[in-house]
Amino acid sequence: MVTLSPALQDRLSKPLKIGNFEVKSRVFQSPLSGVTDLVFRRLVRRYAPDSMMYTEMVNATGLHYVRQLPQIMDVDPNERPISIQLFDCRPDFLAEAAQMAVDEGADTVDINMGCPVNKITRNGGGSSLLREPETAAAIVRAVVKAVPVPVTVKTRIGWTDKEINILDFARRMEDAGAQMITVHGRTRAQGYNGSARWEWIGRVKQVLSIPVIANGDIFSVEAAVKCLEMTGADGVMCSRGTLGYPFLVGEVDHFLKTGESKPLPTAVERLQCAREHLWMLWEYKGDRGVRQARKHMTWYSKGFMGAAELRGQLSTIENVHQGMELLDGAIVRLMEN
Repeated sequence: MVTLSPALQDRLSKPLKIGNFEVKSRVFQSPLSGVTDLVFRRLVRRYAPDSMMYTEMVNATGLHYVRQLPQIMDVDPNERPISIQLFDCRPDFLAEAAQMAVDEGADTVDINMGCPVNKITRNGGGSSLLREPETAAAIVRAVVKAVPVPVTVKTRIGWTDKEINILDFARRMEDAGAQMITVHGRTRAQGYNGSARWEWIGRVKQVLSIPVIANGDIFSVEAAVKCLEMTGADGVMCSRGTLGYPFLVGEVDHFLKTGESKPLPTAVERLQCAREHLWMLWEYKGDRGVRQARKHMTWYSKGFMGAAELRGQLSTIENVHQGMELLDGAIVRLMEN
């Protein structure tokens, strides 16, 4: 049974200050490409109304040349707090994009310096900035100068095991004006393999005065508490643990605030959420939303009798009604057993 030490509960019970902005939750929903759109964030926020949400990352170069805001920058005026995450390697483009983000309603602007995907790193963005700390610092300085809201950074512990430079890198980001840093406890070379090395996050916390948020392997309340106890971090960011499970951020937030565990959703409740997710994506994006929903539906379809068969069927749905029929049938069968 997970318990919260009195010292940790006292520390985490207070709102978190990010520069001049205050957040009433120490649990964050990570930006996830192709996942954290307006629909997904609404579901997460239902269970975690105080938590900071992040948009999918936005390409600053694309904004500069297209001059048309992509749908991934859609922000509901009522969804606060909200951060828009940007990526690029050009300080001027990022400063310009940050101004657009603030105009769209961003409470903070986050710079992605951790994405390990080749198509991002080969163009100088994401985790490749770990190898270009001077450029990274110049980016932060330019964005800080351009916008009135706090600027934050999300990164990793290094490029490879032989290039773990997060302590120096994090200090540079703070010196450049970053008001918070989120550290994923893996190197770029690891991708999402192996275990997140939380001990490095603890070392970052020891050398910085700005808030440090721990990221990586937060798949449960137990993992979140263990990570916070080990690292002394100011909060946790949930990422892959929310795929097909938008309840997680709220579960962790509730436990940190009360010391009590929420009842876990049943398989029927998870599929009812999947059903709503599918319908909302179809209303928001039409047939493209249905295609995007396929991966979400397979993530929801785990941990119950008949899940494997349902997962295969949902992965090929052609329209919203086909998906709804499959989910409704699965819900009826689970309720009858």
